[in-house]
Amino acid sequence: MLRTERHARILEHVTARGGIEVHELSRLLDVSTATVRRDLQHLSGLRLLRRTHGGAAVGPMDLEMPLQHRAGRSRPEKQAIAEAAAALVPDGAVVGMNGGSTVTEVARLLAARGPLTVVTNAVNIAAELVLHKHVTLIVIGGNARNASYELVGPIAEKTLASYHTDIAFLGVDGISTAHGCTTHDQLEAATDRAFADNSGRTVVVADRTKIGRATLAKICPLTGIDDLVTDGAAPDAELAGIAAAGVKVTVG
Repeated sequence: MLRTERHARILEHVTARGGIEVHELSRLLDVSTATVRRDLQHLSGLRLLRRTHGGAAVGPMDLEMPLQHRAGRSRPEKQAIAEAAAALVPDGAVVGMNGGSTVTEVARLLAARGPLTVVTNAVNIAAELVLHKHVTLIVIGGNARNASYELVGPIAEKTLASYHTDIAFLGVDGISTAHGCTTHDQLEAATDRAFADNSGRTVVVADRTKIGRATLAKICPLTGIDDLVTDGAAPDAELAGIAAAGVKVTVG
C-alpha cells in the first residue's frame, strides 16, 4: 500500500468513527504500530486529525484536505461516479473541468475514449491529458492553489469568459439544498462559477461525503447546475431535495 493511500485510509477510519486507536489501525492496515504512529504524527502536523493518547481523533471539521490525501479516498465509488458522468459526454464535445479527485477520474475515462477538447484549470489533469494526442487541451492560467492543484483568480475567470464548453464537470466540497454548491476557497469558488456560467450544461460530481455539506465559499445555487452525479450511499433525503430544486440526480 502506498503511503498516500495509507494516509487516506487512516483519515477515512478516523472520520467514520470520530476516533481510533493505534493498535486498531495497525490491524486494519496490516502495518506495524510504529508505522501508524509516524503516519498519525505526519497527519497531525498537517492538522488533518488530532493526536490522542494511544490513537487519533477527528481534527478541525471544515479543514480542506489536500488533493494527494483525497485521491485514494472512496476510489471505487469515485470511479463509478466517473463512469456515469463520462456517459453524459457526446463524441467530440468541448468539456470544461475544474480540479478534484473525482473530476480527475472523469478526465481519465474521457481521454481513453476518443477525440475531444478539454478546457481545464487543474494542472494535474493537464499533465495527464497532454500525453493523449487525440485530446485538444486548453489550460486556463491563474494563481496556483497547492491544496487542489488548480489555477484560480481573475486571470482564470477572464480566460474562461472567452470560451464556451458543451459540458462542464465541477468538483465541489459541498452541495446541499440549503446552500447550493460550495468550496473552501473564495478565489476557487469564483473560478468554478465561471466554468458554470460559460457552459451549456454543468454537472457536479460528488461522492457521499459532499452531499448535504456546506463550506466557506459559495460557487452557485442549485439553479446554477443541471446535474449531480453521486454514489449510492449518498443520503436519500438530501438527494430528494436537490432533485426537487430541478437538478437531475444520477447515482453511479
